[in-house]
Amino acid sequence: MQFADIIGQKEVKAQLQDLYNQNRLSHALLFLGKEGSGALPLALAFTQYIVCEKVNGKNKNTSAGPSLFGDEPENTVKIPTDACGECAACKKAGQYVHPDIHFSYPTVTKKAGEKPIATDFITEWREFVKLNSYGNLFDWIEMIKEKENSQGKITARECDEIIRKLSLKSFESEYKVLILWMPEELDKEGNKLLKIIEEPPANTLFILVAENEEMILPTILSRCQLIKIPALEISEIETALIERNKTEATIARQVASVSEGNYREALQLVQHAEEDWQTLLRDWLNAILKTGPVAQTKWVEEISRLGREKQKQFLRYFNHLLEQAIHLKATGQATGAYGNELDFAERLNKIAGIEQQQAIIEELDRASYHIERNANGKMLFHALTIKLYHIIQDKVVIEM
Repeated sequence: MQFADIIGQKEVKAQLQDLYNQNRLSHALLFLGKEGSGALPLALAFTQYIVCEKVNGKNKNTSAGPSLFGDEPENTVKIPTDACGECAACKKAGQYVHPDIHFSYPTVTKKAGEKPIATDFITEWREFVKLNSYGNLFDWIEMIKEKENSQGKITARECDEIIRKLSLKSFESEYKVLILWMPEELDKEGNKLLKIIEEPPANTLFILVAENEEMILPTILSRCQLIKIPALEISEIETALIERNKTEATIARQVASVSEGNYREALQLVQHAEEDWQTLLRDWLNAILKTGPVAQTKWVEEISRLGREKQKQFLRYFNHLLEQAIHLKATGQATGAYGNELDFAERLNKIAGIEQQQAIIEELDRASYHIERNANGKMLFHALTIKLYHIIQDKVVIEM
């Protein structure tokens, strides 16, 4: 994967190129970005950039270029801003088969007593990053699991395997690179990696790719150079949907405004662009504010059949409308709402003030968090219905 394949993130790409060109790389980098921001694709592209023969000057009659970790080059070579994509190293890196680029990621146990390691799933991993590099842990576990409620984990045996791999000499490249995806799934056995992260073999680079800084072992976090990956801009997601996913422009604009900088979520929303979230939301609010327990129970039964991903998308859509309603009330404009959405945002302002809407947003975020962790849908939405009633404390019909 090349930098040219990454959506947006112009500043981060330049930062990584400068770190390499100016010999300011730490032995361990932490790419920290929320879901759908492109942290994993950036790690993959940067790794290919490092091993690219053109970047390292191996296909020129000049010095091999700068050392990765601070040694001064013999002479100055203008280094390209992207991997060439054509040399032997790039072709192998692009297929995720380069012998000096290693991957570690959460795995699942398929048989009792089994102690899986990442290489047991390398075929699936290559397919995953080729087709779904903006995917999240849920997508990955769904791809490799054989039983329900499988939980991804980076095991103690995997930590031993990382140490073993990185103790070997490099095969082809000057550098060895390990991309460790989702270090949040390391338990205390992750402390096995502390010594090799702090004192790695020569020309060895760790790249940790994470979404939640608070869930990473502090002992590992303190040894990493932080690379923050911001959420994508609405315009970047809109353009990517049109050019890469061939999404119709109107749908791309609407989806991009709801996705909150998350390209993975945008792709999910496009798949369900025909879902009538407004009608579902209107029915819910009417059940909460007017028609009562029977209608509420019927509505909860309906949404509980949708599955986790659609439930999350529905909550995200409601959050989007609430944010537009707050913006509309505060500024007189709703920059991300169009047509019926704008009308709905205006109606939300009639039944709830800004403080109430903010409280609802917090409850919706909390509900999404629990849905991701396999909360019972019926219980969750029953409880959420009661909470929203008490927050709003009004009986107004939302009519379309």
